[in-house]
Amino acid sequence: MFSAVRSVFAFFWFAARRARRNRALLLVCALPVLAAAVFLLRRILAGDPGAIGPRVFSDLIMTFYLQFIVLMLALFYGTSIVSEEVENKTLTYLTTRPLAKPAILLGKYGAYTARSIVLVAAGVVAAFLILDYEHLNDGEAWLILLRSLAVLVLAIIAYTAFFAFLGTFLKKSVLFGLFFCFGWENIVQYFPGTTQRLTLIHYLKSILRPEMQPQGGLQSFLFFRLEPSPAGTAVLTLVAFTAGALVLAAVLFSRREYLFEE
Repeated sequence: MFSAVRSVFAFFWFAARRARRNRALLLVCALPVLAAAVFLLRRILAGDPGAIGPRVFSDLIMTFYLQFIVLMLALFYGTSIVSEEVENKTLTYLTTRPLAKPAILLGKYGAYTARSIVLVAAGVVAAFLILDYEHLNDGEAWLILLRSLAVLVLAIIAYTAFFAFLGTFLKKSVLFGLFFCFGWENIVQYFPGTTQRLTLIHYLKSILRPEMQPQGGLQSFLFFRLEPSPAGTAVLTLVAFTAGALVLAAVLFSRREYLFEE
């Protein structure tokens, strides 16, 4: 199984580089870096090139990456794991090879998840170097960067696993995913009480911990009504959710027969 997963991973890791979708998503991931560069340039032209501070960087992470880019990457990569093979009628060529069906799904999931992590991490580090260039000797700034990267990685693996599960049995999984991302996740997270714990974003924001984030800006709104879970509980919940979604996806993919539409 491990050898089969590794072979599928390697094939789709390199195949994704030539996909048009990958180039479009690369441009989307570069938008926050461009915004950071423009923000710094405006300050320089205004004669105030001083340190911007970690608040702008944290706002960038929460608004562009955690609330939008990670969701879009996970949605389009996760739902396409099965759907693109069905739509392109290439699923037959994969399933007739001496590979277990779960290995195909897990290998593609690993390749697409790893590519998403690379794209996001490159943009986050670049934005950090641009916005916090005068804080590079500050240990707290690096701690914020590492915590942000860890949260984004957890977000990518959890959301991609969930959308991979949806893609195994829903024909319109992208539409449902859009509702989940920009409806459920972006509204229910602000509900008081235990209801907000029914969203993944609750656990991700709990790991970020509002007391460690710079005050002001968008942080006050994004952490509005947050009743954070313990960081350890949040991590375990996200890992368990990811494992459960992948197991269900592998079982459904193994047992379901997919029909090609003319």
